[in-house]
Amino acid sequence: MSAGHVVVVGASVGGSRVAAALREAGHTGGITLVDPDPDAPYDRPPLSKQILAGDWEAGRASLGDPAQWDAGRRVAAATGLDTAGRRLRLDDGTLLCYDRLVLACGASPRLLPGMPRGGVHVLRTLADCHGLRADLDRVGDGRLVVVGGGFIGAEVASTARARGADVTVVEALPAPLSGLLGQQVAAELALLHADNGVRLLTGAQVASLVGEPSVTGVALTDGRVLPADAVVVGIGVRPDTGWLRTGSGIALDTDGGVLCDEYGAADADRTVYAVGDVARRYDPLLGRHLRVEHWTSAVGQADAVARSIAGPGPVAYEDDFFVWSDQYGGKITLLGRPGPDDEATVVRADAPRRRFAVAYRRGDRLAAVLTVNWPKALVVARRAMAAPGAADDVVAAWKAL
Repeated sequence: MSAGHVVVVGASVGGSRVAAALREAGHTGGITLVDPDPDAPYDRPPLSKQILAGDWEAGRASLGDPAQWDAGRRVAAATGLDTAGRRLRLDDGTLLCYDRLVLACGASPRLLPGMPRGGVHVLRTLADCHGLRADLDRVGDGRLVVVGGGFIGAEVASTARARGADVTVVEALPAPLSGLLGQQVAAELALLHADNGVRLLTGAQVASLVGEPSVTGVALTDGRVLPADAVVVGIGVRPDTGWLRTGSGIALDTDGGVLCDEYGAADADRTVYAVGDVARRYDPLLGRHLRVEHWTSAVGQADAVARSIAGPGPVAYEDDFFVWSDQYGGKITLLGRPGPDDEATVVRADAPRRRFAVAYRRGDRLAAVLTVNWPKALVVARRAMAAPGAADDVVAAWKAL
């Protein structure tokens, strides 16, 4: 299909990578990127860090100009899909015909009741980042409440604290990320907040936002009210696939994820693919569908889908699940997927700042690794995960560093 027209819905990292990888794989046909965000394509990780901090201008996060991939660009939202006729409807009434369609339309932040409201922010787009940065300038050393202690919430808390804000993080779980990392490890990781002067309230539920027309506080279900000059809400995202629910013929899960085979194809004829936050891809090793909201997965899926479209046959993507987060001047990395029954072994380095690594054991096998501010431990872990071996060997190697 090297000469057909490929339409990509979404111009963030997954969509822009599809366009670039199609050209790298020899695709000579047309490519059109469709996205309502006029600033796209740009990378999202710097939004909660370098750009929010004011260390980077927005242009440094650019993923490139679609023209460099000989791709067209439509600043519009997709509103409907006719898979039988291979036509995509846009919100300006345009119908785009395609030979292959890639759904890379990303996700939207989940909101609290009472949003939108002055001084209350989500962080998903460059415009969101500019709005939050302006409010942090206004707040100065005032009070910022971050609702949600996941990676985005923690990164915003870290950046805002470095800018001088008085930061409180509200987390519904017993410890942030405990559902992913396990309670013991999540509690250890949460100490990074206290180390850097950020208050963390765990097991806390938000009842409502306080203040009109701008926020003045966050009311919790236990009756406490946290004064706030600004609020950031980071309680997860929902796939931007509502427009596919009626008449598209594309199967969605209950959360809106696009159900795909191991090649990312969403239909039997493999004319429609999905990548990134919207893709709930079948993993033959686990025997189930997974939706992964991480940068490295979006890039890997995009590369595989581009090769499937441009090449002679389908290409599967095997996700090694690598996640990183920059917080409080250090780096957290997670390699592999911890399981609920894995045994976690923590090894702490002798260092002036919190530095440790965690080996997740599944039997005697190394299943996943978390490292905190310890690059050498990550190098050891990557070698071990590439050639699966005993978890004891990795723990011993860490202790010898």
